[in-house]
Amino acid sequence: MTGVRSSTVDGVLTRSARRTPGRTALRYADRAWTYRELDEAVGTAAAVLTEDHGLRPGDRVAAYAHNSDAYLIAFLACARAGLVHVPVNQNLTGDDLAYILRQSTSSLVLTDPGLADRLPEGPAVRALRDDDTSLLAALGTPRSFAPAREPDGDDLVQLLYTSGTTALPKGAMMTHRALVHEYVSAITALGLSAGDRPVHALPLYHSAQMHVFLLPYLAVGAENTVLDAPDADRIFDLVESGRADSRFAPPTVWIGLANHPDFASRDLGGLRKAYYGASIMPVPVLERLRDRLPGLAFHNCFGQSEIGPLALVLGPDEHEGRMDSCGRPVLFVEAKVVDENGEDVADGTAGEVVYRSPQLCTGYWDKPEESAEAFRDGWFHSGDLAVRDAEGYFTVVDRVKDVINSGGVLVASRQVEDALYTHPAVAETAVVGLPDERWIEAVTAVVVLKGEAAEEELIAHARERLAHFKAPKRVVFTDALPRNASGKILKRELRDRLA
Repeated sequence: MTGVRSSTVDGVLTRSARRTPGRTALRYADRAWTYRELDEAVGTAAAVLTEDHGLRPGDRVAAYAHNSDAYLIAFLACARAGLVHVPVNQNLTGDDLAYILRQSTSSLVLTDPGLADRLPEGPAVRALRDDDTSLLAALGTPRSFAPAREPDGDDLVQLLYTSGTTALPKGAMMTHRALVHEYVSAITALGLSAGDRPVHALPLYHSAQMHVFLLPYLAVGAENTVLDAPDADRIFDLVESGRADSRFAPPTVWIGLANHPDFASRDLGGLRKAYYGASIMPVPVLERLRDRLPGLAFHNCFGQSEIGPLALVLGPDEHEGRMDSCGRPVLFVEAKVVDENGEDVADGTAGEVVYRSPQLCTGYWDKPEESAEAFRDGWFHSGDLAVRDAEGYFTVVDRVKDVINSGGVLVASRQVEDALYTHPAVAETAVVGLPDERWIEAVTAVVVLKGEAAEEELIAHARERLAHFKAPKRVVFTDALPRNASGKILKRELRDRLA
């Protein structure tokens, strides 16, 4: 009787297929899938994975590939077959790639032929597409699939590895129940509807693009377009042709869009909904985007892999007067701010954000100590430093580990970054603390320029806007900031490189 009451990730698609079978669900390259066709393909793929590869419920299946329709079908097929999907950043190589495959004990790796030679020896390999023996090619011969045991809501469906910006990645254990709750939170908080035409251009291995947008949009029956990458020209074309009216991107991608030479001349009036997240959006950049596209509704999405990942949202009608806020908790999330002892702090006081939610992971794969550290006192400890105001809006100040101890005074790197972004020559910046005999940690700005500026000029510019102890002691210029595929700047890598 358990399955009667259960809701699973693949069931989200099945319900849409029964409700609107002939509606277009997905477009990728020159292929299009109706909801019925996509649901049938998922069943065939589930049969291929279990019958051809002998996989059993609970086995881990890694996905190391670029965006495609086959990538989505493979994920949903794993969900239907009771397998645990392990999305892997397709930019990882060497020891970083081997670590996740080894730590997750994946039995099979689904990949693109062009990436297969990067894989270490061990797990079996099958191409997702562009190969006569690929999973995509196998979908041409439909198969029926009837699992020996239907997955339950409490079964694991995915290991979402954290981005590893401060330490080795950890696999957050996500259940069907957690992700389905998160889909409902996303739909209600972001106003997702069947009439939207979203374009999905960020990597599908990342939880935000897959679980905040693509799966919730499939749940409501929207027409989705998946791109290989966030190509600005391609996105401009889709908007102008009426094929896309909403998109999600981290701040680094929005910055690139705003700096694109055609941004001011293309007709982007058809873009109705804009979503940003994955890292902090510099306020000056957001103001520039809103000035150019005044009719575009911006939503700030905040969270982390462990909570599915959406936790807080700032809606388009909530930005005025709180442009640096990440909003209030979504439907199934309870959040508060605590001190180092786990005690609640007063509104307006900085502390760590902690969560309670059915969206949360059940812990970290094969890491009991880290799981116990994150889940304590009845709450999940996020590692984010934030302030909550009297109306319940949260403003994230920094990651706890990114706060800089300058001469015994704590400095939030975000505040320094926002000050530097107001200089017209600054394209991108990241502020870190470097070991210093006098200051303990010296506030150091790493800057990508789009014009001319000297170190002394930028330091003076920051001092005009900040207390002097917060201003950078040093500015380092670089051609690009290191970041992962989801757009997060890798401050740990910057600290290691400059220390």
